[in-house]
Amino acid sequence: MPDQPPAVTRLFRQLGAHLLAVLIIGTTPLSAGESTPPKTSEIISPTLATPTSLGEKWENLGRLYQSDSNPILQEFWLLGRYHGQYHWSDGSAGQNEAFETRRHRVGFQARLFEKLSLHAQMVSGSDFEPFYNGFTELWVQWAFSEQVTLTIGQQKHRFTHDRNVSSRYINYLERSMMTNMFGADYTPAITLLGRIDKLTYYTGLFSNATGTDMGEAFTDFNSGYSFLAAGYYDLGKSLGTDTANLYFSYLHSDANDNATNLNRFDNGIAAALILTKGSGALVTEVTAGLGSENGDAVALNFQPSYFITDNLQIAGRYQLAGSNNPKGLNPQLRYERPAGLSSGDLYQAAYIGLNYHIAKHRLKLMTGLEYATMGGEDVWTASTMVRFFFGPHSGGPFPMNQMQNGHFFHHD
Repeated sequence: MPDQPPAVTRLFRQLGAHLLAVLIIGTTPLSAGESTPPKTSEIISPTLATPTSLGEKWENLGRLYQSDSNPILQEFWLLGRYHGQYHWSDGSAGQNEAFETRRHRVGFQARLFEKLSLHAQMVSGSDFEPFYNGFTELWVQWAFSEQVTLTIGQQKHRFTHDRNVSSRYINYLERSMMTNMFGADYTPAITLLGRIDKLTYYTGLFSNATGTDMGEAFTDFNSGYSFLAAGYYDLGKSLGTDTANLYFSYLHSDANDNATNLNRFDNGIAAALILTKGSGALVTEVTAGLGSENGDAVALNFQPSYFITDNLQIAGRYQLAGSNNPKGLNPQLRYERPAGLSSGDLYQAAYIGLNYHIAKHRLKLMTGLEYATMGGEDVWTASTMVRFFFGPHSGGPFPMNQMQNGHFFHHD
């Protein structure tokens, strides 16, 4: 057998070690107590009554305590997330390959007094450099009712449906180029989430800077601010599909020289239609960024997917973006730019991938192949990923914590 290139040998060793660690952690009995369904809410997903598959058995992975009769503490969760990924990019202007620990997070979440939730989640830097790199989330939440909650603290900025979908559930190597160009991140904020009939709304004020010093982040509000208003409208089966949701959002950012986030565009508008039927799903989103010194930009993000079996999913994506500035669009930072793809005014990318859900979204292996072109250059990127997490799920339209029945070999 011919010798393997050193980079490939390192890749298989790293993937094997990371996957072994994931499986060891995943088989640890983190969930305790009875598996009776908790009260239905938008925050905690229902527990399956008769688990059969590994995904169902791990539905409450990370939940250490649950009680509906305790008036003080109702739930306590440990949180953890590990995303490892390798990419190999070959383009007309260069080549790049790398393995990266993309995300590593640990923390806890507790629900107390029926109304109060506490959440803390530490994050490591890329490849654990550094191991402690601040907090992605550090917030308190008060539920006025099952329909209205107020959250204060370090939290996720949710402009665009693409960004709102947690990295635990995305089907691709990275989010879309346009979503990443906005530079949204986790920052101190005050947000309101609620539901009125078929409309779920979300709005808030955010700081435009984040860092590893949480004390400084919560007291030095000198980076400007951003305002977000967003909503999902449930269209039900009116379009002849199993589910249909319409998303819309508006962003205004008043950033200054101290801003580390959302300092590209002054305004953003996004609208999406999210459809599922049988084994298939289709997400179509249009996003516009306005008021930038580097020009305005608009992009189409088209995401079809299909579950071949209950565990095996094929996922596609097509992106088309344009700008009125010759250098108004930036390629993907992690893999396209290092391979030589430069800024331009017209960007196209097509992605096809296979995702194998070992335990639904709790543990999955992913592969992808993407072709992108801009500014007269092009690049091919092959990728493979392992994604694992424990802790409470997030709710929302597809693909948030949702699986579909496979076309073949479906088990009722």
